[in-house]
Amino acid sequence: MLIFLLGYMGSGKTTFGSQLSKRLQINFYDMDILIEHKFKVNINQLFKKYSEEVFRVIEQGVLIDVFKMENAVISTGGGTPCYKNNMEMINRHGISVYLKINTEHIYERLKRSKKKRPLIAGLNKKELYEYIKTQLKLREEFYNRAHFIHDPYKDDIEILIEKISGKNLTE
Repeated sequence: MLIFLLGYMGSGKTTFGSQLSKRLQINFYDMDILIEHKFKVNINQLFKKYSEEVFRVIEQGVLIDVFKMENAVISTGGGTPCYKNNMEMINRHGISVYLKINTEHIYERLKRSKKKRPLIAGLNKKELYEYIKTQLKLREEFYNRAHFIHDPYKDDIEILIEKISGKNLTE
């Protein structure tokens, strides 16, 4: 079983994914780290050297590689489900979970984040908030196609585990 965590940058996919994988006793992988290991360069450098479009092609190739794995929780990049037919492929190859966090929470997390993120580098606080709000509105069309929507601020991880355990992939 593959479980794909979707959501905007700063929604906690990596942290939540690590917790979920421990609870399920399966491996956890972060797609950004898989990309960095495969290409021996960090995500920021990829964005600087190439365009976002080139990055998305690279990301899709790694996603296709991930489909060969078994029993893992995968943290996708925030834009992964929004590129070409990635969302359909994700839903076909595993269980998708959208970590739905509102704009204000994401803004607070990203404002405090020590991790450099290429798409928001150089934005002031007002620009950051507006960027998140606009991007989230565009991306939710894809995120909402997930098998499950989970709000980590409201919903217990155990409830999600019960839902995932009962999911029949042939539905």
